[in-house]
Amino acid sequence: MTKNLIGLGVAGNFAGHLEQAGEAKDFAQVKTTETHQPKAIFPFYVPAENLGEYDFLAVNPLSAEYIRFPQAGADNLQIEPEIALLCEVQYSGEKVTALLPYAFAAYNDCSIRRPNANKICEKKNWGSETKGLAATTIPLTSFDLGSEIDDYRIACFHKRDGKMNAYGVDSPALGYSYFHQKLLDWIVGQMNNQPDFGPMNHIADLLKKAHYPTQAIISIGATRYTEFGTSHFLQPDDVSIVVVYNGKKYSAQQIEQMAAQERFAEDISALVQKVI
Repeated sequence: MTKNLIGLGVAGNFAGHLEQAGEAKDFAQVKTTETHQPKAIFPFYVPAENLGEYDFLAVNPLSAEYIRFPQAGADNLQIEPEIALLCEVQYSGEKVTALLPYAFAAYNDCSIRRPNANKICEKKNWGSETKGLAATTIPLTSFDLGSEIDDYRIACFHKRDGKMNAYGVDSPALGYSYFHQKLLDWIVGQMNNQPDFGPMNHIADLLKKAHYPTQAIISIGATRYTEFGTSHFLQPDDVSIVVVYNGKKYSAQQIEQMAAQERFAEDISALVQKVI
């Protein structure tokens, strides 16, 4: 399936995250029509053999169990707690016409803070087991206002030497700046029209090189960090936990207790990764 699947992420879809991550300046030249509009989309996995300087994107980085620590210059590795949408991609000729989400899951857009990186994607994929997607996905009957996902929340925890801390601010899915059909329409527009400019890649060219994949995993933006998350970076043997849960069924305290035990109810999408 991964040969017919592209991995894309949305940058700047949760107010305040880019500033906390020290990345707001990367997008200083990117113009948006609304102040709260996401900044760009970026590739993290492109199943193609002719990507040139972006050949590293051809390696599938997704894992449900591990984060592989970079070999050099990466004492600034951070968890990025997100929701990922699993989508069908529809085309008319070479143009993307629709994204059809059919499930969602907890996602870790684990990132290296490289202030000198030219493109967002250079911080996002450094080999296999460098991104996280929970094995438990939650079906979607629709992605409209009022659908199942509206009741869900995103929590994130970090463990080191047996001590657990909240790493991301427990946030509602409805806290995303762009959501529902507005988000999908914007992503489709970026897939077709985003230029190779500043931190952005030309996505239409990547779709062509990947022979127009009909599936996509799209991470729709990281939540804000806690004070702890802002100032603590991952190290080998740490444990990263991202939880997407129904906030009408479970309390934040219940989720914290499950995270402490690393045992979750079956209807929760939980991503527990050890840093190796």
